[in-house]
Amino acid sequence: MRLRLRSPRQLARSLLAAARRDNTKVADYLESKPEQWEALAEAAPGDAADILEQLEEEDAAGLLSDLDAPEAAEVLEEIAPELAAELIDEVPLDDLAAALNEMPAEAAADLIGELDDEVVEDVLAAMDDSAEDDVRGLLIYPPDSAGGLMTTEIASLPLGLTTGEAVERLRQLNDEYEDLSYIYIVDDERRLEGVLSFRDLVFKRPGSPLAEVMVPPIAVTAMTDREEVAEICQRYHLLGVPVTDRQGVLLGMVTNDAVIEAVQDEATEDFAAAVGAGVEETVYTDVGESFRMRAPWLLLNLVLALLIAWVIERQTGIISAEPVLAALMPVIALLGGNGGNQSLAVMIRSLATDDVPSIQVPSILGRQAGVGALNGLVLALVSGGLTLALLELGVFRSSSEPAAVAVVVGIAALANLVIATVSGAGIPLVLRRLGLDPALAAAIFVTLITDLVGFGGFLLVAAALL
Repeated sequence: MRLRLRSPRQLARSLLAAARRDNTKVADYLESKPEQWEALAEAAPGDAADILEQLEEEDAAGLLSDLDAPEAAEVLEEIAPELAAELIDEVPLDDLAAALNEMPAEAAADLIGELDDEVVEDVLAAMDDSAEDDVRGLLIYPPDSAGGLMTTEIASLPLGLTTGEAVERLRQLNDEYEDLSYIYIVDDERRLEGVLSFRDLVFKRPGSPLAEVMVPPIAVTAMTDREEVAEICQRYHLLGVPVTDRQGVLLGMVTNDAVIEAVQDEATEDFAAAVGAGVEETVYTDVGESFRMRAPWLLLNLVLALLIAWVIERQTGIISAEPVLAALMPVIALLGGNGGNQSLAVMIRSLATDDVPSIQVPSILGRQAGVGALNGLVLALVSGGLTLALLELGVFRSSSEPAAVAVVVGIAALANLVIATVSGAGIPLVLRRLGLDPALAAAIFVTLITDLVGFGGFLLVAAALL
């Protein structure tokens, strides 16, 4: 494998493309060119991480161990914690601890939190005492809380300084902190008193006391849910939110990047919850754990499917008289299922962004019913018309009048779409009212309703009209 490239980023792009074709050759190339690998990891850690993700775990672990601790730390930060936890099983403990010592405490805590319980203590014990203490201080918080998201590397200044003294102090801290968007003002016991943006600090008169130029903080406690943190950032247009304990002592800050990541995680969890998958499950989750999270909802699906089967069995007489109905039933159920899931997706999205106040619920449901009625009317005409055409052409065969069968299909399609659309919007609202996650298996319940109406309702209409 021969590459002639001018920069590490060019090398990264070429290696990434090559790794997708033959990862073994790329691993061998990088092992034989350690100077290129080190330069790549230093200049473009994100690209280096992408390449490692394409390699076998043993090869990736070897290349990671070849890097100095600071470069290894930057590369590990760019790998998803779930995948990084799989990768570092092959990394020698001392090399892993050295890299973790160089990582920000919150990034190291995220990674360690994905490790098996039996190795966590070994990893922590191998780290430097100060880094270990920082990580242990973050691991006590749930990963979906403000404490689990926050960084402890924040700029804070005592209340008694002037703006000129504060600027001089921050010059000294510049190398220590990457994010100086906000400066937090604390008292002698580190209780949060105010906040000041770096821009405002620079443009104030040097002799002004911080107490006169700071503004009251908008803060959260360490146990605040990440959804609420994201809502606060959005509502007040913040680049970060300070985190305190119950006594108001400043603990850290949730950065804007962490908020964006939290919103993405919350969205994926809602999607997983809606279909009955584990909200914390990923493609790297242990087989047994995935089974434990999925099996209960699959068993519930089985029970609900038997209920639908019972409804159909009660109508076997009309099916025997008109076998074409058996072919048309799934069409009605499918239309309702799609309409219900569309409404469900819109409602869960709106609930996730807190856009559904209780006072608006009746009008929202009315609006969804209108959408369902319009879609239902269009699809009733189309499905009825197509059914009539297929019957007249002999593609479908029926002992009843083709027009009568077409009317049955149209009425069932209209009714199912209206009911499905309202159900898709209403089920998350009911779950929220009960204090549950609005997304919790909502798709399963929507499917139950649309199938019951699609199969049972369709057959009832057929029994009445045919």
